Parts: sequence; structure tokens; C-alpha cells
Amino acid sequence: MRNIHKLLIDHGLEAARELVVDKAERRQLEIAAAVLAEESETLGICHAGFALTSLPHKDIIEPFWRREGHRITLMVESGRDRQGNVVGIPYGSKARMILIYLQTQAVRTRCREVELGGSLKGWMKNMGMASIGGATYKMVTEQARRISACRLTFFTDHGHADRVAKGAFVEEYFDLAGMLNDDNQPTLWQDKVTLNDAFYRSLIDHPVPVSETALREIGNKSMAIDIYVWLAYRLHSLCKPTPVSWPALMAQFGAGFNAMRNFKPAFTEALRMALAAYPDAKVQVESTSITLYPSAPPIAKSRDRLGVL
Repeated sequence: MRNIHKLLIDHGLEAARELVVDKAERRQLEIAAAVLAEESETLGICHAGFALTSLPHKDIIEPFWRREGHRITLMVESGRDRQGNVVGIPYGSKARMILIYLQTQAVRTRCREVELGGSLKGWMKNMGMASIGGATYKMVTEQARRISACRLTFFTDHGHADRVAKGAFVEEYFDLAGMLNDDNQPTLWQDKVTLNDAFYRSLIDHPVPVSETALREIGNKSMAIDIYVWLAYRLHSLCKPTPVSWPALMAQFGAGFNAMRNFKPAFTEALRMALAAYPDAKVQVESTSITLYPSAPPIAKSRDRLGVL
């Protein structure tokens, strides 16, 4: 795996572009260049549970989602609409990004109430999500609807007993319809949403700092987002090189893949994007595993900035 950051540092962006011919590698180069060029750290927050488990990458027909991670299990149940129809499980990059906004604002303000309206609209535009009209607009509003309706449970293993955190993401429905229109006066009937108390308390206890710039550059690749958050959680806490087998990686990240031969190249490509967005990450890909090495966190001084880590 070529060291994209060394290529940039040694040759500069323009010369590095000439040395890279593979389309995927060129995208990694652009991600790395954007992250390295960022002068100020843009801090985001994600619950540690989503560093070890994840939402679906694609839409699923089942009204129930279960995912295993290291000593943790995530279960998500779809809500229903007024007619009793299943709303669906949140999925994909847009659901992840909406949740990161809600979690980041709640931790920053130390308050369950999170502002929507102009603040969310501005953030989404900065993150490249709020295209006027089209599929992006529809996807964002649909994922907000699903997030509003679903129930979730985290089971964590503490010795001989399970600790269970059961609740939802938010206390009430929130509607983003109209908010993303090119209008200085959004038609959103609701300017705030309240995070579920159990989810909020668990988030305060288990936050993972991430770079919003990195997430913006990764864009719509949900597996790359999951891998980036996982690395942000794992690498800085390691004391020694730690191998993770391919079967373990598939168990955590391989939802929707039926065979290792299909999962492995998809994971490797997503890993390369995540590493491009995390310059200090030290990871070695091997035939039977990948090895994680102790690395600096993606956001420096996050402890001082949040006071919760």
C-alpha cells in the first residue's frame, strides 16, 4: 500500500498527481491533500459504540438490525408511521453524518437539546451534503425520518454481566423537509431536537473525537467512515502492535458481503480512504490480518477542548 502522505510531502500535490494513475489512488491523494491543508482542526464526536459496530451500509428490508463488535452488540429496531407501516432502519453515509452532527453538538454544549435550522443547514453545506434538490436532499430527509423513529440498544460485556443501554437516538420526531432549500428562512417547524437521555449519557461517557474535515473528504463511503471512526477509537489507545484477523474484520464491517473474496478488496479500498484521511494512522495490511500500531489521535488536544475524554 503506497504511502500517500509521503508522496505528497516529497513531491507536492501537482507532481504527486502526475505520479498517480489509478483512479482510487488519485482520490486518496485528494483526500490526504485536503486533510493536510486544513489549518484548523474541526472536531466532531461519535459514540464509541459506533467505532465497534455500525449501521447498515445499504437499505435493508428487515425491520431489525443486529451487529456484533468487540464486547459490544448493537440492535436497532425500526419505528412505524401513523398508519403502522415500517419506517426502516437508518443506513448509509447520510445517516452517519446526521448522527455525528447531533452527537457533536450535544457534547460541545453538554446539553441534550441540539439546534437544527440554520446551524444544521450550514454544517451540512460545509460537509458537502446539502445539494439543492435531487437525491441528496431526499436521502438526508429520509434518513432523519428513520433516525427519529427507530429504537436502539447497546449491550456491553463487563466481566460476567451485560450492561444494557436501551432507548433511541432522539426523544421526538424531527423533520428536515424544507430546511435544505435555498431559502434564508427555513420552513422547519421545529428548531431543536432532544437526544434520548440514555443515549446522551452513554455518549458523554464514551465519546470518540474525529475530524470533520476527514469525514467531509471521505464523503459518501459509509464503510470508509466506519473504518476511520474505528481507527480513531483504537489506535491512540494501543500500547503495542495489535493484529486483527480478516474474519474478525468481516464480522465487524462486512454486512452485506457473503464471501471473504468479495469483502477483502472492498474493505482494503475503504481502508485506504480512511488512512488517507488520518495522516498519523499506522496500519499494515497482511495476508491473514491487518496490524494496528500505536498512533497519535486524529484530533490533537481533544481532551482539553471537550473536557470529557
